[in-house]
Amino acid sequence: MPITPIDHQRVARLSDAAQGRERLRANDNLHPELADPVQRMLNALEPGTYVRPHRHDDPPKWELFLALSGAAACLTFDEAGTVTERCEIRAGGPLYGVEIPAGAWHSVAALEPATVLFEIKPGPYAPLADKDFASWAPAEGEAGAAAFEEWLRHAPAGAAPPRIAAGE
Repeated sequence: MPITPIDHQRVARLSDAAQGRERLRANDNLHPELADPVQRMLNALEPGTYVRPHRHDDPPKWELFLALSGAAACLTFDEAGTVTERCEIRAGGPLYGVEIPAGAWHSVAALEPATVLFEIKPGPYAPLADKDFASWAPAEGEAGAAAFEEWLRHAPAGAAPPRIAAGE
């Protein structure tokens, strides 16, 4: 079986793909199938893409992010949506990555164009049960999602989630 290269060209192609998509993100699964016991993927994120806060709770799963290019804010939240931790990972360091504990509410937000993260989490991937989305955050595409994404990029530890008015 041949090795799978993760090189500058692969990262750049994925970043270009994200820039050309309405959702401003693209992923490249390195695992051969969704049933794989270890999910490994590259996630390209552009500022403005909204990753709704969620947790992997049934069963509880951890998640690891490493910055290959660009920078991202990684946030965890309590049950009410207050930011419990915030860190910024960056391809050039000083902090390259984080591991999110199993079952923790979390999100990531791209801080720079051409942000690509390497993500690892336990599998298998089951689309209907993979994520439990936060009720205190708007769904992707709903009114207020863009304002919430902007808040994610800047929210410090201790910040409560914003109350987004309809139409914002």
